[in-house]
Amino acid sequence: MPDWEKRFRAPRVGLPEWAEDAPDRSLFVSNATGTFELYAWDRATGTQRQATDRPNGTTDGVLTPDGEWIWWFSDTDGDEFGVWMRQPFGGGPDEPAAPGLEPSYPAGLALGRDGSAVVGRSTDEEGSTLHVVRPGAEPVEIYRHQESAGVGDLSHDGDLIAVEHTEHGDAMHSALRVVRTDGGTVAELDDSEGGTKELGLTVLGFAPAAGDSRLLVGHQRRGRWEPMVWDPLTGATTDLDLGLPGDVSAEWYPDGGALLVVHSHQARSEMWRCTLTPDGLGTPERVETPKGSVSGATARPDGSVEYLWSSAAEPPQVRSTTGSVVLDPPGMKAPGSVPVEDAWVESPGGRVHALVQRPAGEGPFPTVFDVHGGPTWHDSDAFAGQPAAWVDHGFAVVRVNYRGSTGYGRAWTDALKHRVGLIELEDIAAVRDWAVETGLADPDRLVLAGGSWGGYLTLLGLGTQPEKWALGLAAVPVADYVTAYHDEMEALKSMDRTLLGGTPEEVPERYAASSPLTYVDDVRAPVYVSAGVNDPRCPIRQVENYVERLKARSHPHEVYRYDAGHGSLVVEERIKQLRLEIEFAQRHLPGLPAAPA
Repeated sequence: MPDWEKRFRAPRVGLPEWAEDAPDRSLFVSNATGTFELYAWDRATGTQRQATDRPNGTTDGVLTPDGEWIWWFSDTDGDEFGVWMRQPFGGGPDEPAAPGLEPSYPAGLALGRDGSAVVGRSTDEEGSTLHVVRPGAEPVEIYRHQESAGVGDLSHDGDLIAVEHTEHGDAMHSALRVVRTDGGTVAELDDSEGGTKELGLTVLGFAPAAGDSRLLVGHQRRGRWEPMVWDPLTGATTDLDLGLPGDVSAEWYPDGGALLVVHSHQARSEMWRCTLTPDGLGTPERVETPKGSVSGATARPDGSVEYLWSSAAEPPQVRSTTGSVVLDPPGMKAPGSVPVEDAWVESPGGRVHALVQRPAGEGPFPTVFDVHGGPTWHDSDAFAGQPAAWVDHGFAVVRVNYRGSTGYGRAWTDALKHRVGLIELEDIAAVRDWAVETGLADPDRLVLAGGSWGGYLTLLGLGTQPEKWALGLAAVPVADYVTAYHDEMEALKSMDRTLLGGTPEEVPERYAASSPLTYVDDVRAPVYVSAGVNDPRCPIRQVENYVERLKARSHPHEVYRYDAGHGSLVVEERIKQLRLEIEFAQRHLPGLPAAPA
């Protein structure tokens, strides 16, 4: 078996989440059976068991505070539309967790200590609704709005509910409202000032102590994400300025007296322990981690920290600050890969950060520009099977954190409005030209590739920059922006209205300028497209519209449709999709090295 397949097939685990009042009970995600599913872990006895078993996998789950129940979200073949189910922690039959609530897209969940729950829902017809669900009683709707909103958190006592909402119409910058369980408003916090400022807020969690109403909040007031403490009962806020240059997120230590801070900067991350004082923060203490990326972390009741760490060269591990590996799945271990190099390139919008992985030998290399999705996301120095596979096959891989990416400040993230797609491609083109000029990339063997928003940028780039790319590989893409808008889930409609300044009927020229379908007749490179037939984010009809246009002009292309949603949770399916992409590149690019053994 080649190394690239081993990286996908090797058993891996996610960061375990533990029950707040029963910390020996944990829930984690693993692909041990070949499909990503939820697993229950009793730390006291060491017992682990598979809690869910569905053909297309399950990853959304949470434990009740007492650890007695596992709630998990049940959709149909990856369509993200469904209901919450629950089962006993020790095993037993599944049952509807919130009887009386019809299927919907999920919009947050918070579980109380008295058996109650706050369930967020989203549908095209109703917009966003929030419901209080109590044992033996009908759900009670406490919130409704057509714009996107969701459950942020429930206070320790179960009296206060934090709601993130975009009633002001800016889906990129949420405001906060704290309500009681009857829906009555306690307090509002809106840095956008009714949508007049591009400043957002996010809920990081209520304090983990009885009678403590403090809410940890993320804000953007200094041009990046940072934490602060807000007491909605008094209105008091405590600014927590660590003076760090990148984005800062945080969560409470279980005693409520300190914060675990994860600092992300220039595609890498580090952790700090920060004691809370009456005036703000005490002296931060570094929580030592290797160079790379922390993709999740949690503070345990004993003061230790468990975290999921990896680098581009080293596969992920769940580690503890005690020095131990928390979970080490049995069986085959994933082979490592090559480390990333940093590249900084001037573009029309400023300095662009890119991560580069090189195969053995001398360049110029056939090169894959692997474009991340989101768009509000970023590539990091973290382990990923797909770029490692391309390196194994003799390709250099370049990943660009274009404008729209997170981790480089609010202005960088917010820069792509109205000229959506075209702005990101300016940055990708600048890095592409740098790669050619420096001798890294062979200009005749350049591949533009990506999934989701990365798939969208791939198709748009093939049409607007046809001379720059020799091949395109687009997975679950936006291909026809107007049709995508009308078919996608409601929350994404809100995001598109924010990004483009209105609906397709209100600003048709912007949708046309940003739609790959507009430029399909200019595409020169062979195109490979893969799409999930149940995808609610990049629906299949708009992909078919684009493919029909390629077919009408007899343009070289291949399409792979699979029975899932926005990607697959089945390991063999992921391997199959990547193998098809590699084989497509080998057929259409000249002079590639032989496939690895």
